[in-house]
Amino acid sequence: MRTTAGWRIETPAGLVPIRTAAATTAELLADRAAITAAARDGGPAEPAGEAELLSPVTSPCRVVAQMVNYRSHAADSGFDPDRVPPAFFRKTSGSITGPYATVLRPEGVRLLDHEVELGLVIGAPIPVGTTVTEENLAEYVAGLVIANDVSARDLQLPKTQFYESKSYPTFTPLGPRLLLTGAADLARLADLRLTCAVNGRVRQDGTASDMIVTPARALTLLSRFQLLEPGDVLLTGTPGGTALRSPGPLAEKLGALLPAHVKWKVFFRRQGANPAYLQDGDVMTLRIRTDDGALDLGEQRTPVGSV
Repeated sequence: MRTTAGWRIETPAGLVPIRTAAATTAELLADRAAITAAARDGGPAEPAGEAELLSPVTSPCRVVAQMVNYRSHAADSGFDPDRVPPAFFRKTSGSITGPYATVLRPEGVRLLDHEVELGLVIGAPIPVGTTVTEENLAEYVAGLVIANDVSARDLQLPKTQFYESKSYPTFTPLGPRLLLTGAADLARLADLRLTCAVNGRVRQDGTASDMIVTPARALTLLSRFQLLEPGDVLLTGTPGGTALRSPGPLAEKLGALLPAHVKWKVFFRRQGANPAYLQDGDVMTLRIRTDDGALDLGEQRTPVGSV
């Protein structure tokens, strides 16, 4: 975990300092000796105060995300899960924020949405042209982190603009834990359960077994054109249950007959009446863990406010 005072290892007694000069996630991952020493030797523990916990992924870094990568989310969005092509988009590193920070709604945004996602933190360079397999995934992925791919749907949809609608400051809460992983842990990725609750009511609940494109396959496809380096993070998609849903095949066919400005006016009027979109004062609680608790990325809790 990362605090205002530096890097820490979480133990049952509290947070134990890692004796490292690392200022970034990449530098921390390179200093495995310090991590090992802290885990082995322990030391005076301190309580994990929420106010001092920061994102365990430091900015700047590359933030890449997969689009429509869970079968349940594809169905919610009106797509055939068997025909959804692999797709990626970038988010600004400036969108990264801590696990308890306030998510700030930009001026004019009405349709703010949540997306709980599993983040893969890169631990070794992945040059263009690399083939990542289930067998060598642990050579490239150093850890896992909870992510919320916050989305301004009223910017995303009419512009088909993912970069802007998902990149505002505070739109990528990460943490609280950076769960360092080995091959045995990564072999259990499909067992991870992702949940997102708003004001205590669960909205999203699904396991990573619902992914359309697995992490190894995604990294191989991404490496066709994108270099990844230690400290970068790949967001691997979200389960169904977001506020945004397909209006249904009949409504889509009728909408296609309308002029664009009329179609979007009708769409936004209907979406504006949807109470599932985030309101100021709402609190999002995200968890990712296996049902047996063997892998646990902790709990992220972020309130919603306005700029």
